[in-house]
Amino acid sequence: MSFNIGLSGLYAANKQLDVTGNNIANVATTGFKSSRAEFQDVYSASKLGTGSKAVGSGVRLANVAQQFTQGDINNTGNVLDMGINGSGFFVLNNSGSLSYTRAGTFKVDKEGYVTNTDGSSRLQGYGVDANGKIQNGVLTDLRIDTSSLAPKTTTTVSSTINLNSTEPVIDPTLTFDPTKTATFTKQFSTPIFDSQGNQHTMDQFMVKTDANIWKTYTLIDGRNPADGSDPAKAATPAIPSTMTFDTNGKLVSVSTPVTPPTNPPIETIGNDLKIAGWVPGTVTDGVWKANGADGNPGGMTISMGNTTQFNADTARSIPAQDGYATGQITSLTIDGSGVLLANFSNYQTKAIGQISLASFTNEQGLQPVGGSSWKESYASGIPGFDAPQSGTLGMIESNALEESNVNLTNELVDLIKGQSNYQANAKTISTQSTIMQTIIQMA
Repeated sequence: MSFNIGLSGLYAANKQLDVTGNNIANVATTGFKSSRAEFQDVYSASKLGTGSKAVGSGVRLANVAQQFTQGDINNTGNVLDMGINGSGFFVLNNSGSLSYTRAGTFKVDKEGYVTNTDGSSRLQGYGVDANGKIQNGVLTDLRIDTSSLAPKTTTTVSSTINLNSTEPVIDPTLTFDPTKTATFTKQFSTPIFDSQGNQHTMDQFMVKTDANIWKTYTLIDGRNPADGSDPAKAATPAIPSTMTFDTNGKLVSVSTPVTPPTNPPIETIGNDLKIAGWVPGTVTDGVWKANGADGNPGGMTISMGNTTQFNADTARSIPAQDGYATGQITSLTIDGSGVLLANFSNYQTKAIGQISLASFTNEQGLQPVGGSSWKESYASGIPGFDAPQSGTLGMIESNALEESNVNLTNELVDLIKGQSNYQANAKTISTQSTIMQTIIQMA
């Protein structure tokens, strides 16, 4: 029996050395989780129990438990290197077979899909609809779409404007002329875009006509928006809108005269101006020509509600407008919630997907399959999928990787202990052999 006890000890010590050696070998493996050998003593017993004088029968390996503690996250400078700070696993799909990993070393294949290092599995997440809204709930292969971002026509223009209340009134005998500064008080320019992504300049000319009364003339590319597509109408006078302020400098009303036709190209809606029927064009050698594009079918709204008349410089904040030209993707960023954001040359940013993380009731029940990956098992329970930073799931740190959680100092100490255990168990076998030799010699 002592031989068997010693042999079980040798086997256990050997397994301990195997586990420790595997931990040490993977000290530099990204996303690796260290393991711990767990042992149990063995007793021979009958149905009535072991009795009070039973001697143990040795030791056995009960489990090799992986330790899912957090590893250090170190910067790499590669946007597709991702570390999970907290709980959760990346989800990988290999032809319908899901696996789970903490190793965030990803790349893009020739088709634009985000894959693991060897390209065998695709990273899973949530796609986006045509408006860039994340479609949560259904996992899909994450793909980086490198196609151009289609242009968008300008539909709204907004800014904060102050008109100096001490500005002199423009001579009423002068007719407004955008080429003559004496006919207006201030000019503000805003870039706007047509349906093909061509940029145009919208100018607003502010003319003080009386105390607390200003007129504003709106031109696009130096032309009255009412002129339509007829080049001969380029000299049509601009249509002024009148802004009235109270004694405190607050805007009271904006009005635009309505003249035939009954659907004016510039109309007032509340304190906003709306330009309808604008036909985009280009000017070559002083001759205007339609460029084949359109303005927004629903018109373009210019917000005037944030206009004031105080005793301060006539000035405007940086205008905001929602149109843009065609854009080429220039870079990719990934935020803490796992949203992939494509940055374009037209200064637009668009969500193109979101990473999904998996969680398990019993992480130690996962089945290791190599490659720093695990598979679902009966012991682990089924996975739950959600976006990073949801519930107990951790956050994504892009441009960084989670290192192995192996503590090399502890492993080296365990290596010495395992070696000592092996030598001690070998000594029990040697001692038992010596005793048997003595008994044989006595016979």
